[in-house]
Amino acid sequence: MGRDEWARALLQLSGATLRVKLVAAVAFALAATVTGTARAQITGVPPYQRTASLLVGQSIRARPSAHARGIGQVAATRPLTGNQTVLPVIATAHTGTREWLRVRLPQRPDGSVGWIRAAGVRLARTPWHVFVVRSQRQAVVYDRGRAVRTFPIIVGKPSTPTPAGQFFVAEKLYEGYGVQTGPWALATSAYSNVFQEFDGGPGQVALHGVVGLSDPLGTAASHGCIRFADGDITWLAQRLGAGTPITIL
Repeated sequence: MGRDEWARALLQLSGATLRVKLVAAVAFALAATVTGTARAQITGVPPYQRTASLLVGQSIRARPSAHARGIGQVAATRPLTGNQTVLPVIATAHTGTREWLRVRLPQRPDGSVGWIRAAGVRLARTPWHVFVVRSQRQAVVYDRGRAVRTFPIIVGKPSTPTPAGQFFVAEKLYEGYGVQTGPWALATSAYSNVFQEFDGGPGQVALHGVVGLSDPLGTAASHGCIRFADGDITWLAQRLGAGTPITIL
């Protein structure tokens, strides 16, 4: 190959490399814009969320007092896995020598809260918080108050919308790749506003994978659950435990 041919080849290679870099830069800028739009709706993320693991079943009170009206019971274990119940703690109070915890509850109606006694629980905290931004079809994951990952998701279609509010991971199930919603499902404290029962269950909303489901990520196509790519839900399942807060916007 002559000198002129070498020069032309180098110019062609340089042009191709430049085009690749330009395409990559544009794709990165677009991704940053979308991510920035989702994050703009998220404010004031605390670095940690206090949690209470129940060592025994608890009576739920409307106020922090043994004489207050009872509003239900919460079991020490979860119905699907038998694992310990873990609840986010959103306030504390003292009456005499007793300490009380205001907690979020894994039940209808969505957003239920109540007071339980601090005796009989083990307190801890989690650094994780998941924000689901339905309008952007994205989930933004925070660790110690800092956004660390953004995932494209599928949310509920208009006739069966994903409910908005403050929720949490109630229990975590490994379903494998032989189940449509596998490989992982993170059952939440949110429940469908449309279905009182769905597929044999109580209409509970979950974060789960897309094994066997063909709807593309970034759409509104589910019955209310939040679907992730299989690798993304696996990443979440390896890090998030029961009690992890989930905010759906």
